[in-house]
Amino acid sequence: MLTKTLLKEIPADCAAEIKALFGERFSISPPILDHHGRDESPYPLLAPQAVVFANTTEEVAALVKICDRFEVPIIPFGAGTSLEGHILPIHGGIALDLNNMNRVIAIHPEDMMVTVEPAVRRKQLNAELKDTGYFFPVDPGADASIGGMCATRASGTNAVRYGTMRENVLALTVVTASGEIIRTGTQAKKSSAGYDLTRLFVGSEGTLGIITEITLKIYPQPEEIAAAICSFSSVTEAVNAVIEVIQMGIPVARVELVDELAIAAINQHSKLSLKPSPTLFFEFIGSPHSVQEQAQHAQEIVKTHGGQDFEWAIHPEDRARLWHARHNAYFACLQLQAGCRIINTDVCVPISKLAQCIDETRKDLDGSWIKAPILGHVGDGNYHVLLVIDPDKPEDFQEAERLNAAIVQRALRLGGTCTGEHGVGMHKIDFLVDEHGAAAIDVMRTIKQALDPKNILNPGKMIRV
Repeated sequence: MLTKTLLKEIPADCAAEIKALFGERFSISPPILDHHGRDESPYPLLAPQAVVFANTTEEVAALVKICDRFEVPIIPFGAGTSLEGHILPIHGGIALDLNNMNRVIAIHPEDMMVTVEPAVRRKQLNAELKDTGYFFPVDPGADASIGGMCATRASGTNAVRYGTMRENVLALTVVTASGEIIRTGTQAKKSSAGYDLTRLFVGSEGTLGIITEITLKIYPQPEEIAAAICSFSSVTEAVNAVIEVIQMGIPVARVELVDELAIAAINQHSKLSLKPSPTLFFEFIGSPHSVQEQAQHAQEIVKTHGGQDFEWAIHPEDRARLWHARHNAYFACLQLQAGCRIINTDVCVPISKLAQCIDETRKDLDGSWIKAPILGHVGDGNYHVLLVIDPDKPEDFQEAERLNAAIVQRALRLGGTCTGEHGVGMHKIDFLVDEHGAAAIDVMRTIKQALDPKNILNPGKMIRV
């Protein structure tokens, strides 16, 4: 299913220079190599030829300069939670482990911003922000690293209210392919000075530069929070309810769809007893009065679309239990079949097209033997089909890829994208021409070749050179 191609060996002189610089933080130990050759994608193990553990931006720059001279690929590695094979070294080379760079550098509550190193995890960041009265809202399902979230332009359940990483990154420190250290912005909330390098590197998946510091927006912790779940007899009813809630301008903080198959998996994994039917998870934030008003209005709309069995979670521990279960839905679905892997779709469409897109997708899934629960950040038109496969059965992989391609092409026809938040990696690289057109891909390739002329930064991801 996946093999290394155009393998570039690490020359002995290159390895010696790196060893002299990093000492025991340069490793060729097989267990360490194997650890850096796996992520959450369905692809098999692909170990790098060496692993380097960097402690500072300056060390990253020094390593890149050596690899630039010897034309050795570098693959940044953080939490290893990629779903698209981002960290797999398909051309060989060195995995650059950034996990020692895990400091919250500076918190500026008065300016509502924080600067962190790339290996800071999202839960770690919010734990350190807790006593300031602020929080960072972007919350992918995994406890991902902030650097990885930047690199993939990630989002999560809060995106409908707070946006994605694209909207929440103010500035970056980046090491370029030649080993130069650049800063892409300032602490100002807006700027018209020069090209927007921050947006160029956010979502570049380690192919244009290595992110070593991130300055983020932070937000006041809500005064009041209320969560609710409600069930429906069909996914179509649930989706139509969400569409009307959003179009009516109700400022929901989160609204998530979980279908009946995923609910069954969540019940088993999280020891819950939710009704096994298509379900919406809501969250409302604000003042006590505004939360009550939002929730009441949303409930009235949802009932007109067949919503029933409303269950409210006011207490923090009850809300945490519900959202913990939703965040763990991916891992819950891995228990649907022993030894399985998941190919995870990630299309996003205009919200007016969401019901049609999911309806037609369900018809495709009904004609297949593949188990395929559906989850979604449906407030912004993004949903996931979790295609459960046996990795030892090529026919499962082929069927899942057929379904994935059909789902992507449908989304593109409806004005959507092949990936709303997981990134391209290797898995979605073939859909970029269909989405953007050949001329736009040529522009992307020109940018890649200008910034990384030797193609040493995470080669084989995002775009083929």
